[in-house]
Amino acid sequence: MKTLAFALSALALSAGTALATEHGACADGKTLEDGVLTIATGNPAFYPWVLNDAPESKEGFEAAVAYAIANAMGFEDDQVEWVRTSFDEAIQPGPKDFDFNMQQYSITPEREAMVDFSLPYYTSAMAVLTTQAMVDGGLEPTVESLRGVVWGADANTTAVPMLQQIVQPERDPLLYGDNTDVTAAMQARQIDAALFDLPTALYLSAVVLDGGVVLGQFPAERSENPDQFGLLMEEGNPLKECVDAAIAELTESGELAAIEAEWLQDATNVPVIE
Repeated sequence: MKTLAFALSALALSAGTALATEHGACADGKTLEDGVLTIATGNPAFYPWVLNDAPESKEGFEAAVAYAIANAMGFEDDQVEWVRTSFDEAIQPGPKDFDFNMQQYSITPEREAMVDFSLPYYTSAMAVLTTQAMVDGGLEPTVESLRGVVWGADANTTAVPMLQQIVQPERDPLLYGDNTDVTAAMQARQIDAALFDLPTALYLSAVVLDGGVVLGQFPAERSENPDQFGLLMEEGNPLKECVDAAIAELTESGELAAIEAEWLQDATNVPVIE
């Protein structure tokens, strides 16, 4: 039995080594620096995507996914290097100082005209961020209740078309330059609610917005075009094929789903809006 177990272990190790070698060969000569995978994240990077602004810890959903992809591509953990970029800077066309960037980039046709995206690594539910004062005033997690409130949204995200599609508010939403402006407007009671991807809404309610409440979530399937996040790369990056193969492998094996369950499990406590 020991001989058989040893043989099976050796076979599994051999298969794993062969797979890593195959992915490693795929990436040879295609990264910015030979033998190194350079990954970009935000400055700073926030919970629940990255814990304690330390992606090298592998803690947080995107940090964990980044290392899983790197490993599937044949890179060891110590062959991963991190750089920081702003969200808007990275999405502009032109040369990049990273192999791929993870900052919850929604894959859109407009962005694909300037950069390349990998296969999706996350399909996000959208959630309603509001305040305890609104809940105390009678706001409920129903579409009917949400139509009458004053909405705000980051004009640079996919929240606006999704808001119009799902909620169809009675008044046009007020548009802002970024999430900080949206939450500031809500704090000042200029708006009543805003739509964010669920993990971002959880973070904003817990850390940024005083009295913040995640009222409910719309499952991804409620949208005709659910918000999907992809790794952002320079247009024409020859590494894309290798990255896509790694993501496909992690999806098929269930590892991506397991990482999502581990790091985004708080999301299961948010009620579904019918």
